[in-house]
Parts: sequence; structure tokens; C-alpha cells
Amino acid sequence: MRIHIYLLAIAPFALAGCADEPAPVATTTTTEVTREVTTTGAGVAPITREVLVTQAPPVVRVETQTVSPGPTYIWTKGYWRWTGTRYQWVAGHWVERPRPAAIWVEGHWVRRGGGWIWIAGHWQ
Repeated sequence: MRIHIYLLAIAPFALAGCADEPAPVATTTTTEVTREVTTTGAGVAPITREVLVTQAPPVVRVETQTVSPGPTYIWTKGYWRWTGTRYQWVAGHWVERPRPAAIWVEGHWVRRGGGWIWIAGHWQ
């Protein structure tokens, strides 16, 4: 009889990891800050997801560029990244060119459809 009581007492601990965690509660506000837009290209172009931020990005910070670690490196400027709730500064840094003739195109915010979208930096 005592064994049954002990088993009943420890059963909740044994089954604690089996239950699903409760789903997060979604809250809504009257001011929409972000809106996700899915776009598709013609043919084999991949589907991309743009996040439209209705809050304008802050003014870009002026940074001091450090000494280059070598001749094959280029400086990428800092930028404001959207975290989903606010802007966060990403500091500039040195990046090695993937090939000698590669040119870095800086990322930038573009005003579009009642908000702002981020165009990521890339190599050409």
C-alpha cells in the first residue's frame, strides 16, 4: 500500500516535462508598429519577407573607423536594426572581401507603403 502512495506522490514530477507549455498570450495595441509583407518574384526567384516598420529609423550615428586589419578588408558602416519592438544600433566593422573585385553595397532603410523597410547590405 505504501508503494502506491509513493508512486502517486512522485507521478506529477515524472510527468512534468510531458505537458505542452502554454501558448504565449498575444496583446494588441492601437498603434501598429510593424507589418510583415511576403513578396514573390517571377520564375524561380525566392520568396522574401519584408518587415514594414511604421516608426522611422533614428539618424545614423557617426562612427570612428578603426585601422584596417589588412588590404583585403573593407569597412561596413553601422546601421539601425529593427528588433521587432525597437531600433538597436549595430556598430560598423571590417569585413574581408570575398573576391578582389567585390564591391560592398551598404544596407539602408527605404520609405515604402506607409513605413520603412530594410534593404540589407550585400556584395556585388
